[in-house]
Amino acid sequence: MLRGSRDFSTREEYALFLRELLDQLNSGRRKRFEEELRKLGRLPMKHLESCNRLDKIKVRSSSTIRVNHNTYSVNSRLIDEHVNIRLYVEHLEVWYGQKKVETIPRLLGENKHRINYRHVIDWLVRKPGAFANYKWREDMFPTVRFRMAYDSLMKAHATSVAAKNYLKILKLAARKSESAVDGALRIMIDQDMKIEFETVENLYKSEMTMPSVKDVTIPRPNLIQYDALCMFQMAGIQ
Repeated sequence: MLRGSRDFSTREEYALFLRELLDQLNSGRRKRFEEELRKLGRLPMKHLESCNRLDKIKVRSSSTIRVNHNTYSVNSRLIDEHVNIRLYVEHLEVWYGQKKVETIPRLLGENKHRINYRHVIDWLVRKPGAFANYKWREDMFPTVRFRMAYDSLMKAHATSVAAKNYLKILKLAARKSESAVDGALRIMIDQDMKIEFETVENLYKSEMTMPSVKDVTIPRPNLIQYDALCMFQMAGIQ
């Protein structure tokens, strides 16, 4: 309302706007604040924590936890274990056995989810038959080419076989390199190759040079043609 727009080009610009706004609002309150300041006691020896602690959160069989009405995935090795959560303004920390095991960006609002396929891939590989009806299946496609690969497998195989093949491809991306596997899938899709895990793995292992998505060549302009055009337009005006 003050700026006429809620858009900021950078986070720093937003922080500066807030700081200047607060300085302006507090400028008329400084005298009264100084009066109160003389009556205040000593600050506590220990500073207040900037987070809320949530203890003994059980990790579900789906490798997820529920925090403030939102769902987050954690490593599948923690299934059925209890973890402690430190909830900050913009992120949350997952602690297990006095050790921080995960830092996750915090979701705003309620009934949302943040599922990292790297957390659940081991669990899914062990139960490929559950993939077709997996609640967060759409989060298992890190790029559009992974989705295209799955659709191609579904056309060529039965559902269970397609899921098993795709989850192997996804596990290769999780354990090795998502970008490299994505590059291998791009080559296969561009060349209309049959999508199979073994082929993807061989392309990844071959360490072949992946061509860029677009090789853009911009020729140097011919200024003689531009001069000729200008002379033509001048002749037309005369």
